[in-house]
Amino acid sequence: MTATSEPVSPAAQPAVLSQITGWLHSMVSSQEAVLAISLIALTVSVSLYETLVLGREAPRFLAERNIADILQGNAYIAVAAIGVSMVIISGNIDISVGSLIGVLATISGLMAVNGFPIWLAWLTPLVIGGLVGAVIGFLVAYLRIPAIVVTLGMLSILQGGLIIMTGGAWIYDIPPEFQLAQQRPLGIPMPVIIMIVLTIGAALWMRYTAYGRAIYAVGGNAEAARLSGISPRATLMRVFIINGVFVGVAAVLFATQFTTIQSTVPPGLELFVITASVVGGVSILGGTGTVVGSTLAAVLLRAINSAMIFFNISPYWLRAVQGILILITVLADLLRRRRQLK
Repeated sequence: MTATSEPVSPAAQPAVLSQITGWLHSMVSSQEAVLAISLIALTVSVSLYETLVLGREAPRFLAERNIADILQGNAYIAVAAIGVSMVIISGNIDISVGSLIGVLATISGLMAVNGFPIWLAWLTPLVIGGLVGAVIGFLVAYLRIPAIVVTLGMLSILQGGLIIMTGGAWIYDIPPEFQLAQQRPLGIPMPVIIMIVLTIGAALWMRYTAYGRAIYAVGGNAEAARLSGISPRATLMRVFIINGVFVGVAAVLFATQFTTIQSTVPPGLELFVITASVVGGVSILGGTGTVVGSTLAAVLLRAINSAMIFFNISPYWLRAVQGILILITVLADLLRRRRQLK
């Protein structure tokens, strides 16, 4: 005697279809899911192109080396985007992040080649980044200067100061033990490990701690947050300090990925970081978003760059793709907010 499943009654079919539709809608409305699906679709498209058009039996896009490059190449951007995402969620912006990464990477490299302990060369950028974040946070939170004005001024100070002090010189003879980003514990690139650990830790902190939830509250409605007992000033101060520490980690990863360091600000780096945050689902108006989305967006941007090479498209088009993604994401966020208001 065999068991047979009972057919779904006609009356129950609409309910089942409604559940499936609701599940699909929730999946599509999640920015993290959209990014994950986009990554899968991009991988499949490039692999099929290599197999069917180029006639390769084993697609190079799926090769271990290329996958590691996609995950590792933008890891420092993903780490910086975690902090910037918190700043944007709080209702502010930081456009000095690229300049700060360049300055902190230079400081870290100079310390390593001048005989300082390696652990101190790694730790110093985190401390200085936190101090710079504290200065920005104080000006924004307590002196009420708009964040875009403060960070624009800090961007100019950092860029000009770095060129004056170093002249854009290259840093050579870096000790091998300094190269943190080139280490591979258990065969996994260190930047990937750091990126995943910090993303998970920041996501849990943002969701399950009072300090993390306060960032959403201040970004959504600062006055309502104040009336509920949250200090917007202290929250903003804390957010910018945390952002500076994450930028310090990103600077160490950036400084240790090659055997030489050019003591200049990487061009357009702040655009990559902000793009990862916004495309990852962080609302430019504040109050919503996740750091998981920003990490996925950073990986997607690297995957798009890699795919352009396989499709023989100039990598300079990546800037145009970034702009399109930002506009689409911001437009989708505005439409979503209008639907909520209705």
